[in-house]
Amino acid sequence: MASVMVTNDVIDIRFTGWERVWVGRERFAPPLTAVRHVALVDSPLRLARGARRGYVVSGFAKIGVWGLYGGPRQLVAARRAEPGLHLVLDRAAVDGEFDEVVLSSPAAPGLVEAITRAMAARA
Repeated sequence: MASVMVTNDVIDIRFTGWERVWVGRERFAPPLTAVRHVALVDSPLRLARGARRGYVVSGFAKIGVWGLYGGPRQLVAARRAEPGLHLVLDRAAVDGEFDEVVLSSPAAPGLVEAITRAMAARA
Protein backbone atom coordinates (compact mmCIF):
# COMPACT_ATOMS: atom_id res chain seq x y z
CA MET A 1 0.00 0.00 0.00
CA ALA A 2 1.35 3.42 -0.94
CA SER A 3 2.53 5.62 1.91
CA VAL A 4 1.65 9.31 1.95
CA MET A 5 3.34 12.10 3.90
CA VAL A 6 2.24 15.71 3.84
CA THR A 7 4.82 18.42 4.41
CA ASN A 8 4.52 22.18 4.12
CA ASP A 9 5.30 22.10 0.41
CA VAL A 10 4.52 18.66 -1.06
CA ILE A 11 2.44 15.52 -0.81
CA ASP A 12 5.01 12.75 -0.90
CA ILE A 13 3.52 9.49 -2.22
CA ARG A 14 5.77 6.41 -2.18
CA PHE A 15 4.68 3.17 -3.80
CA THR A 16 5.41 -0.37 -2.62
CA GLY A 17 7.50 -2.76 -4.71
CA TRP A 18 4.68 -4.38 -6.64
CA GLU A 19 2.79 -1.08 -7.07
CA ARG A 20 5.91 0.42 -8.67
CA VAL A 21 5.68 -2.08 -11.49
CA TRP A 22 2.18 -0.89 -12.43
CA VAL A 23 2.47 2.85 -11.77
CA GLY A 24 5.89 3.03 -13.38
CA ARG A 25 7.54 4.95 -10.56
CA GLU A 26 8.70 4.71 -6.98
CA ARG A 27 7.48 8.13 -5.94
CA PHE A 28 5.16 10.95 -6.93
CA ALA A 29 5.42 14.24 -5.06
CA PRO A 30 3.03 16.92 -6.29
CA PRO A 31 3.48 20.34 -4.71
CA LEU A 32 0.62 21.55 -2.55
CA THR A 33 0.24 24.49 -4.92
CA ALA A 34 -0.79 22.00 -7.66
CA VAL A 35 -3.75 20.66 -5.65
CA ARG A 36 -7.06 22.12 -6.85
CA HIS A 37 -9.34 19.85 -4.80
CA VAL A 38 -8.96 17.14 -2.18
CA ALA A 39 -11.69 14.75 -1.07
CA LEU A 40 -12.28 11.69 1.04
CA VAL A 41 -14.06 8.96 -0.97
CA ASP A 42 -15.73 5.79 0.26
CA SER A 43 -15.21 3.79 -2.94
CA PRO A 44 -11.96 4.84 -4.64
CA LEU A 45 -12.16 1.91 -7.09
CA ARG A 46 -15.11 3.60 -8.80
CA LEU A 47 -13.11 6.73 -9.64
CA ALA A 48 -10.62 5.03 -11.99
CA ARG A 49 -12.00 5.21 -15.52
CA GLY A 50 -10.93 5.11 -19.13
CA ALA A 51 -8.19 3.21 -20.92
CA ARG A 52 -5.45 2.02 -18.63
CA ARG A 53 -1.94 0.75 -18.21
CA GLY A 54 -2.13 -1.18 -15.02
CA TYR A 55 -3.35 -4.01 -12.87
CA VAL A 56 -7.01 -4.78 -12.22
CA VAL A 57 -8.67 -7.45 -10.13
CA SER A 58 -12.33 -6.66 -10.72
CA GLY A 59 -13.97 -5.34 -7.57
CA PHE A 60 -10.78 -5.71 -5.52
CA ALA A 61 -7.88 -3.55 -6.76
CA LYS A 62 -6.81 -1.07 -9.44
CA ILE A 63 -3.20 0.04 -9.70
CA GLY A 64 -1.63 1.98 -12.56
CA VAL A 65 -2.40 4.88 -14.88
CA TRP A 66 -5.94 5.46 -16.18
CA GLY A 67 -7.24 7.85 -18.85
CA LEU A 68 -4.55 7.13 -21.43
CA TYR A 69 -6.55 8.16 -24.53
CA GLY A 70 -8.70 10.96 -23.18
CA GLY A 71 -10.38 12.18 -20.07
CA PRO A 72 -8.44 12.93 -16.93
CA ARG A 73 -5.10 11.15 -16.58
CA GLN A 74 -5.23 9.37 -13.22
CA LEU A 75 -2.51 7.83 -11.06
CA VAL A 76 -4.32 5.05 -9.17
CA ALA A 77 -3.48 2.70 -6.29
CA ALA A 78 -6.89 1.71 -4.90
CA ARG A 79 -8.26 -1.30 -3.06
CA ARG A 80 -11.70 -2.45 -1.95
CA ALA A 81 -12.87 -1.83 1.61
CA GLU A 82 -10.44 1.03 2.28
CA PRO A 83 -11.25 4.74 2.33
CA GLY A 84 -9.73 6.75 -0.46
CA LEU A 85 -7.94 10.00 -1.08
CA HIS A 86 -8.87 11.82 -4.30
CA LEU A 87 -6.66 14.68 -5.43
CA VAL A 88 -7.52 16.88 -8.41
CA LEU A 89 -4.34 18.54 -9.68
CA ASP A 90 -3.31 21.36 -11.96
CA ARG A 91 -1.70 19.18 -14.65
CA ALA A 92 0.69 21.92 -15.77
CA ALA A 93 2.04 22.25 -12.22
CA VAL A 94 3.02 18.55 -12.15
CA ASP A 95 4.90 18.58 -15.47
CA GLY A 96 1.83 17.51 -17.45
CA GLU A 97 1.77 14.04 -15.94
CA PHE A 98 -1.53 13.65 -14.10
CA ASP A 99 -4.86 15.39 -13.58
CA GLU A 100 -5.87 13.25 -10.60
CA VAL A 101 -4.49 10.91 -7.95
CA VAL A 102 -6.68 8.18 -6.43
CA LEU A 103 -5.26 6.26 -3.45
CA SER A 104 -6.60 3.87 -0.83
CA SER A 105 -5.35 4.29 2.69
CA PRO A 106 -6.69 3.59 6.17
CA ALA A 107 -5.24 7.02 7.01
CA ALA A 108 -7.21 8.80 4.24
CA PRO A 109 -9.44 10.85 6.60
CA GLY A 110 -6.39 12.25 8.40
CA LEU A 111 -4.58 12.86 5.11
CA VAL A 112 -7.51 14.85 3.71
CA GLU A 113 -7.55 16.95 6.87
CA ALA A 114 -3.76 17.51 6.78
CA ILE A 115 -3.80 18.48 3.08
CA THR A 116 -6.75 20.82 3.59
CA ARG A 117 -4.97 22.49 6.53
CA ALA A 118 -1.70 22.81 4.59
CA MET A 119 -3.53 24.31 1.59
CA ALA A 120 -5.31 26.82 3.84
CA ALA A 121 -2.01 27.79 5.48
CA ARG A 122 -0.52 28.57 2.05
CA ALA A 123 -3.47 30.72 0.98
